[in-house]
Amino acid sequence: MLNAFTRNYTDNSTEAGFQFTFYCDICNNGFKSSFIESSTYNKRKGLQNLTRGASVLGNVLGGAAHNIGWGINRAGDILSERFEERSPEWQREHEQAFIAAQSEAQRHFRRCHACHKWVCANCFNEDEGMCVDCAPRQEIYVAKARAEAMKRNIDEAGQSATVWQGSIESKTTVCPACGKPAGSGKFCNNCGASLALNVCPACGKENAQSVKFCNHCGSPMTAPSGKCSACGTENPPGTKFCGNCGNKLA
Repeated sequence: MLNAFTRNYTDNSTEAGFQFTFYCDICNNGFKSSFIESSTYNKRKGLQNLTRGASVLGNVLGGAAHNIGWGINRAGDILSERFEERSPEWQREHEQAFIAAQSEAQRHFRRCHACHKWVCANCFNEDEGMCVDCAPRQEIYVAKARAEAMKRNIDEAGQSATVWQGSIESKTTVCPACGKPAGSGKFCNNCGASLALNVCPACGKENAQSVKFCNHCGSPMTAPSGKCSACGTENPPGTKFCGNCGNKLA
């Protein structure tokens, strides 16, 4: 079993050789060890080449030489199968290569005395002997604090800033005549109908044409008729008694 100085590593080894990548516990930047060829793999390749040469020689010489070549070829096949299963020799090479890779990689990492993480040189505060998570570098921490304070100040100023000087008022956005979006003018963009606001007969405030009750006082927007039923005189909207004969208006 491989025991590493840090658990944060990747085994990149193949049948042909051994290589490992070790990572910083903070920034995850990695260091890849030098590639070490597998001697068992090279021996296997040599045996395969030998068996192929013997087979060719047997075909040339014929008879007994060919049988010898066949025997060597068969032996080479058995050895190849053994190496395919990662032989004990390969396993021993693997462990030794891992020890060498750790010795090579460990020079590029530092161990934090507070949290015991293994970190790269960029993430280690040499002045404090700790990683930058446990002991941030003063100049960097101050710059970060200033930047965060600046963002807070900007957000606070934005909350209290007045960025619109217009007035809020009721607008007729849908034409009461054709029912289509009317635009921002005084007449409908589609049919030309007037978009003038109606005046509440009770409080005199303006309201959109489609409103049935005043948005300001809640009174009906349709005022009762000011025509006197007794004498027929027209009276201003909202008048309770006829100005000509004194009759009570409905």
